[in-house]
Parts: sequence; C-alpha cells; structure tokens
Amino acid sequence: MFQTIRLKPLAVSIGIALLAGALGALLGGGNNLDGIASPWFMPPAVVFPIAWTILYVLMGIAAYLVYDSGSPQRKEALQVYALQLVVNSLWSLFFFRLHWFLFSFLWILFLIVLVCFTIYRFNQVDKKAGYLLLPYLIWLLFAAILAFSVYRLN
Repeated sequence: MFQTIRLKPLAVSIGIALLAGALGALLGGGNNLDGIASPWFMPPAVVFPIAWTILYVLMGIAAYLVYDSGSPQRKEALQVYALQLVVNSLWSLFFFRLHWFLFSFLWILFLIVLVCFTIYRFNQVDKKAGYLLLPYLIWLLFAAILAFSVYRLN
C-alpha cells in the first residue's frame, strides 16, 4: 500500500524543478514590470515567489513518483515534463525581460498545452503524479489571464 520513499531521487527531482524555476527567474531579470500597466487583479509581487516555489516542489514530487514507478511509460512522460520545464523557464525571459507581451501570452498557451499533456502522461504512470500537477495548471491559467491583460493594457 505504501511505497518506500527514496530520498536522494526525490531531492534530485525537486532540485531539478527548483533549478528550472531559478533559471526562469534569472532569465526574467528580476521580474521587472516598472512602468508597465497591470490589471487590477494582479497579486502583490510577494505572492509569486511563494506560489512558484510551492508549484515547483509539487512538480518535483510528481516527477519523482513517475521516475520511481518503474513503468515502461515513464521515459516518455519525463521527456514531456522536461520540455515543459524548458518552456516554462523561457516564458520569464519573453515576458519580464523582453516585454513581448503578446508573444508571452501565446507562449503560455503553448505551455498550458504541454502541461495538459504532461498531466495526461503522468496520470498514465501514477495518478497521484497527475493530480500533483493540477495546481500548476490552474496557476498557469490564471497567469495566462494576467499575461493577456498586461498585453491589452500596454
């Protein structure tokens, strides 16, 4: 009923997700939106690093569950996961550093599609892993609305 948790692979998996987040923050150049009009429902800046840290930890746990499953489908599932991490990291560059707001909105839609596919693939391997990505998907949908709103206002 309960599987043994292997701490080293779990730590590596969470670390990879957090590193992807750190790369995105680095590429984003400090998430600078000075002088950029924001929608009224934009959360305070302090919310974003907290939310993203939680989401990256959940992603890492989900990836660990897939990795540790021994399923023959895990390789393909983790490849899609890795691709969506790269796409996620690049979004900050486009939005925050380059201020390509329309392109960023389209990019996040692409990311949402990839995350849906990742959830589908993870769910085939371990249903808990798929469920752990649902908060990420919900946050991305909200982020897409924010990105579109920033585009419209600027």
